Amino acid sequence: MMGGADAAALTLSGAESWWVWMVLGFVLAIAEVLLPAFLFLGFALGALATGGVIWLELVPAGGLALTLVIFASLSLMAWLGLRAIFGRRAVVRRVEGDINDL
Repeated sequence: MMGGADAAALTLSGAESWWVWMVLGFVLAIAEVLLPAFLFLGFALGALATGGVIWLELVPAGGLALTLVIFASLSLMAWLGLRAIFGRRAVVRRVEGDINDL
């Protein structure tokens, strides 16, 4: 069983957790490249922005709940921004006739 000092050493405080969010952002960006579904890119940008917010200490330390709210908000803003920039570019090809009718 761990003592109080050992358990405290394993947890990351708010100021030290910025790198976790940066790594998560890069992992999600790599997932977007490997599985292009325009799904992970908003989350990747949100995680990178969350890491930047924590690193720059733009918000007071508020624990995991506040950090997750920041991540969700920034991810939603990133996703909406990307959607506004790129729009819905899902290419759907409709076939009206049979290919053998040519």
